[in-house]
Amino acid sequence: LEEAKEISEFHGELRHYQRRGLAWMQFLAKVGLGGCLADDMGLGKTATTLAHLIERPGPHLVVCPLSVVHNWEAESHRFTPGQTVIVHHGSGRHQGEPALFGLADADIVITTYGLLPRDLDALGQIDWTTVVLDEAQMVKNASTKAAKAVRKLRAAQKIALTGTPVENRLSELWAILDACNPGLLGSQQRFREQYATAIERHSDPEVTARLRQITQPFVLRRTKADRRLLPDLPDKIEQIAYAQLTREQAALYQKIVDQLLADAKDLEGMQRRGRVLAALTRLKQVCNHPAHALKDGSRLVGRSGKLNRFDELVDELFDLGERALVFTQFREMGDLLQRHVNERFAVDAPFLHGGVSAAGRQRMVAEFQAGEGSPLLLVSLKAGGTGLNLTAASQVIHYDRWWNPAVEDQATDRAWRMGQQRTVNVHKLVCQGTVEERIGQVIDEKRAIADAVVGTGEAWLTELSTDDLAKLVVLE
Repeated sequence: LEEAKEISEFHGELRHYQRRGLAWMQFLAKVGLGGCLADDMGLGKTATTLAHLIERPGPHLVVCPLSVVHNWEAESHRFTPGQTVIVHHGSGRHQGEPALFGLADADIVITTYGLLPRDLDALGQIDWTTVVLDEAQMVKNASTKAAKAVRKLRAAQKIALTGTPVENRLSELWAILDACNPGLLGSQQRFREQYATAIERHSDPEVTARLRQITQPFVLRRTKADRRLLPDLPDKIEQIAYAQLTREQAALYQKIVDQLLADAKDLEGMQRRGRVLAALTRLKQVCNHPAHALKDGSRLVGRSGKLNRFDELVDELFDLGERALVFTQFREMGDLLQRHVNERFAVDAPFLHGGVSAAGRQRMVAEFQAGEGSPLLLVSLKAGGTGLNLTAASQVIHYDRWWNPAVEDQATDRAWRMGQQRTVNVHKLVCQGTVEERIGQVIDEKRAIADAVVGTGEAWLTELSTDDLAKLVVLE
């Protein structure tokens, strides 16, 4: 594949393999066909897709899980700021006939798999230029409501994006490709008779080669392991994984903010600084989980948006067979995660924290490095921030953000260091619209001058004026 250059309206620079991906999408669009971009997690499928959309007149529809709606919105504003973006979700969304005019006039409309079947009357009446199916494994079962609704959308081109390989479950490959190019692989039954049975039961090399030949033009998959293909790939890819507060979390959060802003106005000096720091820590705990903030040992499932997002990430890692480090700065959150991972995934994940003996610590590290036992290792940021070599992990999850970038980077570098053969993916869990997102933005803006400005602690936060403090903590 030749490389296609992104146009000047695209704010950013694609890597070589992304430009090849762009050329492939453009070629398929020219001949009126869709395809599946199945690059590994973290290789920038969103940016590649936006570079493709910006070159074609809208409207384009992005269908994705609720957890990545904010990601698409943020990335569109970042890479294609000239495009009008509408998030079609929630009770305030456009509905009924007039909606068509608003939606059809936008460049990019973002909606969810859950909402699509319900709003198909409106969304199905629009002639989309492109329909993008992100996390396309959501349509891998052709009989679900979402998958049926996707097939009813009218579009000049449908593109599926997925980081989980589709080669090993052939019925899923059929479903995803059939959503993009209906009829390409025949009916599901015919596909099973012609290909699936022979390949899955008898590993027939001839049939496998024939299927690869037919599907090859429509599936583009690059893996991080392939250094020949990606010599220019950075060794570390950082992504924010956004989560939304549950109602319970939002109520707890609001209560702390109200109290904090009242106290910050009335107190001064050391007393004010202490109160601010304590309240910020409480807000972080609420974002983590109500049970963490309340310290009451209550149930974990279904109460924290962040824990739900964590589960999605871990599901995907297990699907890919990868090992991960999970960092938290709170000892009690590590204990809760250990309990949760055991209940939810039946995995006995060790937790490395300050209270673990030197021998226990060595044993945990040796087992993890040898690829034995749990694919997850929970680490308290302070205990595991330095001196450990954990290169068996290709994924790092920061369950909560440390408000000093240097400390966070040091922790990440347990996995990203000499001897690491693969690219390390770093996921930072952040609750949308909260102090976590706001401080994340401040830190990113200050990264270059971070040490000078932010110093190594969180003291800079306590010096903020009450107005600036309000800007950071008020819920959006």
